[in-house]
Amino acid sequence: MQEIEIGRAKRGRRAYSFDDIAIVPSRRTRDPEEVSVAWQIDAYRFEVPILAAPMDSVMSPETAAAFGKLGGLGVLDLEGLWTRYEDPTELLAEVAGLHGTAATRRLQEIYAEPIKSQLVTSRLKQMREAGVTVAGSLSPQRTKEHAKAVVDAGVDLFVIRGTTVSAEHVSGQAEPLNLKEFIYELDVPVIVGGCATYQAALHLMRTGAAGVLVGFGGGAAHTTRTVLGVAVPMASAVADVAAARRDYLDESGGRYVHVIADGSIGRSGDVAKAIACGADAVMVGSPLARAQEAPGQGFHWGAEAWHSKLPRGERVEIGVVGTLEEILFGPSGMADGTMNLVGALRRSMATTGYTELKEFQRVEVIVQ
Repeated sequence: MQEIEIGRAKRGRRAYSFDDIAIVPSRRTRDPEEVSVAWQIDAYRFEVPILAAPMDSVMSPETAAAFGKLGGLGVLDLEGLWTRYEDPTELLAEVAGLHGTAATRRLQEIYAEPIKSQLVTSRLKQMREAGVTVAGSLSPQRTKEHAKAVVDAGVDLFVIRGTTVSAEHVSGQAEPLNLKEFIYELDVPVIVGGCATYQAALHLMRTGAAGVLVGFGGGAAHTTRTVLGVAVPMASAVADVAAARRDYLDESGGRYVHVIADGSIGRSGDVAKAIACGADAVMVGSPLARAQEAPGQGFHWGAEAWHSKLPRGERVEIGVVGTLEEILFGPSGMADGTMNLVGALRRSMATTGYTELKEFQRVEVIVQ
């Protein structure tokens, strides 16, 4: 562990982002068609190791169903527009037409509408009726309030996602969510995060979570580094959490917790690098927000963009590059890694001689 002296009173550990590393080819290559990128968490198997981020610009109930039918896991934001309004279509169009600082203020106004339990139920039911694995996301602050409605609606995977989620939140204002008790009492597997360090991940794994999110999410639309001074170099973070998974596997006598990279996954090469650093799967936002079917209509934003007191995100224009299927499986008309994410992952694995995701986690990487 390399520490660098920042000044006489402070030392810092050297950490690396995905841009800082590269995957090393091996002596053996494979045919991409022989590569499996299937992934399974708990009882649920997916043909691609990609979760669609719970962001209104990325997922609606319809796009979550479409994404599920393509082999991924679409996660719906249960605090988003789809659970606040019967039909948010006009509001989504309005957001796409906003300009400058007016976008943030209008987003704050739009999201001030209360969440309605009946809409939580109906949206999840809509996804279930489509025949896909149903996943919904709440922030830690809203989980206790809406968890019953979510579970009663028949969710398959419960996602608790925040900028930073800890197993031990201390508050003098209100009784905090006890993750260990909450997860133990649920009948459905829980994915929780984000976290960025070995110790934080280990504590989250001890709560009984089936999966842990690494990172802050919302990379392309995030301003957390600017506003709070907090950032996560993702290559190091994923590798640290993968080490926690290994040690927890021994500590628990064989319980495997899935590591899901959630942040700075903007191109197909980032997907491959995340798995090479130890991730089992990735959660993706901006690449899928570029789909023709995406609710954001070429714009992208996350929950941080409409925080009522301290926004830490922006509504950014990212454009439209193709259909959801083309972004996942091609054919690609772009040479920048924004399309055919799964095809690129297959080829990366084939180039280095690996046929399974778990094997690919052992691939050699270098610091550039």
